[in-house]
Amino acid sequence: MSELSKQNGCRCTAPPKASNPSGAAMEMFPVLSPAGNNEPCCGAPAGPPSSPYERPGYTLCPFVKGFVQTPVGAVPRVGTTLHRRDRLGAARVRLGIGRNDYKVAPGIYAAGIPDRDAPVLVTANYKLTFDAVRRCLGETAAWLLVLDTCGINVWCAAGKGAFSTQELVRRVRSTRLAELVHHRRLILPQLGATGVAARMVKKACGFEVVWGPVRAADIPVFLSAPPESDTAMRRVTFTLPERLVLVPFELMMLRKYILPVLAGLFVLSGIGPPIFSIAAAWERGFAAAAAAAAGIFAGSIMVPALLPWIPGRAFAVKGIVAGLFLGLLLGGLLWDTPRISTLSGSGLVLLTTVLSSFLAMNFTGCTPFTSPSGVEKEMRHAIPLQAAAVLLAAGLWIGGAFA
Repeated sequence: MSELSKQNGCRCTAPPKASNPSGAAMEMFPVLSPAGNNEPCCGAPAGPPSSPYERPGYTLCPFVKGFVQTPVGAVPRVGTTLHRRDRLGAARVRLGIGRNDYKVAPGIYAAGIPDRDAPVLVTANYKLTFDAVRRCLGETAAWLLVLDTCGINVWCAAGKGAFSTQELVRRVRSTRLAELVHHRRLILPQLGATGVAARMVKKACGFEVVWGPVRAADIPVFLSAPPESDTAMRRVTFTLPERLVLVPFELMMLRKYILPVLAGLFVLSGIGPPIFSIAAAWERGFAAAAAAAAGIFAGSIMVPALLPWIPGRAFAVKGIVAGLFLGLLLGGLLWDTPRISTLSGSGLVLLTTVLSSFLAMNFTGCTPFTSPSGVEKEMRHAIPLQAAAVLLAAGLWIGGAFA
């Protein structure tokens, strides 16, 4: 101890060893705070302390609350409460901002103070998924094995081959998971089943795959009860809130197409007997823009909101029903305009309908209503018809100006 410390009356002590109050035989791993020790012996610092794990060019993520010292090294301990930065990040991603880079580093994480018998939960490194899993754990101690899914959620990553047998085995080996836990069980999300062969995982790394619930919110119940006790947690749902949460992203994805489409509609609207009329472009252009907006509303909002009640199984058909309804409703309002003839009005109704049909298909990959092969089949049949309908709508719209 330095002379200065003696003069200030400081007593530097080592961190206390972890103990088990219940007296049960359990090996606990010591937990380090982000500062790496207890309260500083010479008074509180002026600002937040730096982590001993920080290096130039390395950023300590705000959801890391410390580190757990284990036989495989220091494992980041994550918080189970989402803070403002997490919620703002989620809101940005829901709007399509920074979606391709919203991910965490793959590897092993600790929630709470897990021991060698704590469950191992496998998830994707898409941060929305990662946040959903850690938030639901609360006081539950567990290890989180995060696979490198390129920032894609579990369901999509399994279909694309990123949440896979090979990646799972590779991550088990690279994190030295066998040295971290006594048991040989991995709890995987059920939506990842299409990408992982449980038998091959067992053969390759010795860990048994246990299929967990569909929703992260059911994890605590799943861990505390027999897996077969509740079949509801294994059922995929697509409720109204689950459908509407997708709408902002779909609308934001359209923003880069809005201006070119509007410009094209105004140009087409100006074509007429005098070859091109600025006045007609404005008057008819606003009518065409209204029809396009109605198609966007029908396909991106009305279809997901009323999905169970709109007739038809194919999403393209559901979009046709919704678009035709709004198109006829809008047409009844616009056909009284002097420059909008019956022929032009028919073009607007067709435009609204085809836009709605096309945009409705964006939801096919988000639902339990169909399959990848079903999606491909629907698009293969629907898109050529939609393209032909767009050309017909443009012809009716232009031809109506000469009628």
